[in-house]
Amino acid sequence: MSTTPSFGTRPQAVPTQTPSPMPYGRYRPFPPIDLPDRTWPSQRITHAPRWLSTDLRDGNQALIDPMTPARKHKMFDLLVRMGYKEIEVGFPSASQTDFDFVRQLIERNLIPDDVTISVLTQAREDLIERTAESLAGAKAGTIHLYNAIAPLFRRVVFKVDRDECVNIATRGTELVMKYAEQHLGDVEFGYEYSPEIFTSAELDFSVEVCNAVMEVWQPGPGREIVLNLPATVEVATPNVYADQIEWFGRNVDHREHVAISLHPHNDRGTATAATELGLMAGADRVEGCLFGHGERTGNVDLVTLGMNLFSQGIDPKIDFAIDGGIDEIRRTVEYCTGLPVHPRHPYAGDLVYTAFSGSHQDAIKKGLEDLERKAQEAGVPVAELDWEAPYLPIDPHDVGRSYEAVIRVNSQSGKGGVAYIMKSEHQLELPRRLQIEFSRIVQTHTDGEGGEIGPDRLWSIFSGEYLERKTPLELLEVVDSRSSGGHDTVTARVRDRGTERQVVGEGNGPVSSFVDALSQIGYHVRVLDYAEHALSSGGDALAAAYVECEVGQGEQSVVAWGVATDANIVTASLRAVTSAVDRAAG
Repeated sequence: MSTTPSFGTRPQAVPTQTPSPMPYGRYRPFPPIDLPDRTWPSQRITHAPRWLSTDLRDGNQALIDPMTPARKHKMFDLLVRMGYKEIEVGFPSASQTDFDFVRQLIERNLIPDDVTISVLTQAREDLIERTAESLAGAKAGTIHLYNAIAPLFRRVVFKVDRDECVNIATRGTELVMKYAEQHLGDVEFGYEYSPEIFTSAELDFSVEVCNAVMEVWQPGPGREIVLNLPATVEVATPNVYADQIEWFGRNVDHREHVAISLHPHNDRGTATAATELGLMAGADRVEGCLFGHGERTGNVDLVTLGMNLFSQGIDPKIDFAIDGGIDEIRRTVEYCTGLPVHPRHPYAGDLVYTAFSGSHQDAIKKGLEDLERKAQEAGVPVAELDWEAPYLPIDPHDVGRSYEAVIRVNSQSGKGGVAYIMKSEHQLELPRRLQIEFSRIVQTHTDGEGGEIGPDRLWSIFSGEYLERKTPLELLEVVDSRSSGGHDTVTARVRDRGTERQVVGEGNGPVSSFVDALSQIGYHVRVLDYAEHALSSGGDALAAAYVECEVGQGEQSVVAWGVATDANIVTASLRAVTSAVDRAAG
C-alpha cells in the first residue's frame, strides 16, 4: 500500500492562467487541410533546394530608406560571392531606379554566366512590356508575374470573381510570352508565376489558376515553369503550409516540369519551420532574404535555412564562410539595409557563440578540450573531426567566428555599420568588444551632432579617442626588446605625467614585460584581450594592435581598450597599452 510522502511543507497549488480581456473572439482558427494520407511527416531533407534571393526586391522595398544604386551593387556582389544562382533584382516597371539598376547589371556585364536574374511584374500590359524591355541583352532572365487570388482580395481589393481572377493570370502569361518574343529572343528566358496570397486561397482554386496558366505557357522538357506558392501573410501553423504544398503537388498538372517554389513570410514567427516542412512536402525551390528582411516581419531568412542544412551535414550550396566569414556577410547586409542584425540572430548574431552562464562556459571548455584530445590521438586537426560540443550546434570557426568565454556586452550596441565602415574605409578590423565600446562613443556624437557620420568623421572620432591620447602616459621609444628561452625583457622610454623616464620589465612576451615595467612606476595593468593584424602588405606595412586592459585595482579599476598602429608590431602593441591606460584615466 503506497502512501503520500510527507516533506513537512504544504503542497503547492497548480498555477492557473486567468482569462485575458483581449478580444480573441474576433479571430477564427485556420481550417485544417483534408489530407489524412499526408506523407511529409515521414520525409527527410537530404539536399539543398534551389535558392532565390529577393533581397534586392522584397527586401529592398521594405526598408525605411531603400538602397542607393551603390548599395544595391554591393548587395548583388555579396549574393554572387555567396553562390546564389537566382537573384530577383527588382521591379523595373515600378520605378526608373529599378529599371536603371537592371540595365546597369546587364550593360556592364556584371552578371556571371551561371547566374539568372529575375524581375517582378504585375499583370498589366504596359508593366509587362516595360519589364521585358529591362531584360534585353541578359544571358539568362526570368519574368515573375503575380496576381492575388485569395477570396478577401478578390472581393475587397480587386472586385473580381474566380473566372475573372483566372483570366488576369492567363492574359498576363500571354502578354509575358508576347513581349518576351519581341524583346528577349537571345535571352535564356524563364517564367515564374505566383498565385499571390496562396495560403489564404482555396486549394482547388490555386490549382485551377496554375493549371490555366500552364495551358498558356505549355511546360515540357526543357521548358520549366516555376510556380511560387507564397505565404504572403503567415496565417497558420507550419504543418498547415506543408499540407497545402503536398496537396498542391499531388493535384497540379505537369508536375514533372514544375518547380514548386516556397515564399514564406514570418508573421507568426515560424517561417523557417514552414519552409523546412514545405521542403519535406515536396517543394523544389525557396525564395527569401538574408537575415529575414522583407515586409512586416520579413521574408524567410536564407541564412538560417542554409545554416540549418549545414548543421545537419547537408551542403547548403551557399558559402557562409566567405572571406571575413559570416560576420562579413552580416556587416555588408547591415551596411546595405541600414538595419542591424539582432545579437541573438541564429548563427550570425553577436551573442550566439557566447556563454554568460558559468556552468555553460565550463561545459563548453570541457567539450573543446575533449575535441583537442581526440584530435591529438587521431593525429588530425580538430577541423577534421565530427563536431560535438556542449551548447554549440556548430563549430564557430566554420563560419569565421570564435568562442568568447567571458564577455560583457550591451545587446543594443548597434555596432554593425560602424564596424563595416572602419574595416572597409580604414582597414581596421576591430575586435568584437571594441566594436561595442566604440559604437557607444559614436552614439554620443550622433546624439549631439545629428545626421549621418561619414567615414572621415568616423575616423576623426576614432583617432581622437584611441590614437592621439598621450596623457598621463606616452610611449616615446622602445629602447630594447629581447627574448631568450621563453623569457622576454623590454626596455622603454616613456613620458609619465610630464616626466621622461626609462623603464624595464620582464614577462613571457613584450606586452607582459611592458606591463611589468609599468607596475614599477605605479600603473597597475591587467591585459584582458589582445589582437593584431597588418594594415597592408609589403616591407613598410603598418600593423594595428588592439589591447583590452583593466587599469587600476579593486573597485577603482577601469576596463578600457587601447589601439595603436606602427610599422613595428612590438611598438604598436606597447603603444596600445599606453592608449588603454590614458583612456582609463579619462
